[in-house]
Amino acid sequence: MNGDDATSATPATSAADVLGFDPFDPEFRRDPYVRYREMSDQGALFRTPGGLFVATTYELCAALLRDPRFGRGGGPVNGRAAGEPVQSFLWMDPPDHTRLRGLVSRAFTPRMLERLRPRVEALTAELVDALPEEADLVSGLAYPLPVMVISEMLGVPAEDYTRFRDWSESLARGLDPILTDDLAAESGRAGMEFRAYFSELIAIRRADPGDDLLSALTQVSELTEGELLATCVLLLVAGHETTVNLIANGVLNLTRHGLLKHAAVRPKQVVEEVLRYDPPVQLTSRQALVDVELGGVAVPKGAKVMALIGAANRDPAVFPDPDRFDVTREPGRHLAFGLGIHFCLGATLARMEGEIALSALAAAAPGLELVEEHPPYKGNLVLRGLAELRVRRGRG
Repeated sequence: MNGDDATSATPATSAADVLGFDPFDPEFRRDPYVRYREMSDQGALFRTPGGLFVATTYELCAALLRDPRFGRGGGPVNGRAAGEPVQSFLWMDPPDHTRLRGLVSRAFTPRMLERLRPRVEALTAELVDALPEEADLVSGLAYPLPVMVISEMLGVPAEDYTRFRDWSESLARGLDPILTDDLAAESGRAGMEFRAYFSELIAIRRADPGDDLLSALTQVSELTEGELLATCVLLLVAGHETTVNLIANGVLNLTRHGLLKHAAVRPKQVVEEVLRYDPPVQLTSRQALVDVELGGVAVPKGAKVMALIGAANRDPAVFPDPDRFDVTREPGRHLAFGLGIHFCLGATLARMEGEIALSALAAAAPGLELVEEHPPYKGNLVLRGLAELRVRRGRG
């Protein structure tokens, strides 16, 4: 996951003042890209009334994400992810980020992940075959597939998979830049329960290691107990939350445009266009580590700059006819997985799962139809995802 804290709204500033848009507007939730276009008209980089700098173009968002003069600045809720006593490397800058990411990245190389393909294909086939004539694609496919894959990688017992959904959704909501006290507390509780679960599982794996990622991590002496716990929670949440949204957003846009059948013949192209057109991660932020100039604008040390990925991925200077969902488009340089040292560690896995899920669904039910044209979205801002997606099998 790439999202992070922007700033907190005070009584004198609304969420719209802080962010430059109202994240609670139902119309924004349904189609944020209209508002993003309006924001782009304000400039490539502008400052909101709440003091947040917002980058709207591909060029500036990419520059921000690559620039070492900008760092993570800690996670949400007073500089750290809600309920997280020790931060995961998602929120860290070098050298800690380099050390921790390096220890975990060995399990996410393309070669290692390609070995998972037969298992992902088998799980997908089971889930698709089990779908009834009318089903919720989120609970029936988009959610269970990635959570089963990352759980098997970590060595989490299958009977515990269902326990993760509420925890994961609460922690994912904790990434949002504007949090009420209740949401922050809920995210904190979820973090405590998640860590308590992994503390027990880590003790079991230390005593009786298996052939899984968690067992391997318990043998790494450079990891403190707190770092190990934070890494486990991050991997499980980040390992499926964005992929859930990739699959569900993909099915929605493909069926809405009558293009699902294309996923069976050109899955890679289809997934890249879904990631560009309706990315699971809509925004991410960085903090200026020194006084810096970005796009000709002076950004003082300590200031937050939000990279509006949803806008950058529809920048007409980079993507011709950007508001057109075009599955024949040649894969471009979208920012759905970020850039620079924080480029999504699980990008290869997410792509593979998305390609397999969408192509299998297209082959099994090419005439899939939406039960409702405008399905409900989750309340998250950083992560754009559907609460449910009811579909029925058409004639094909």
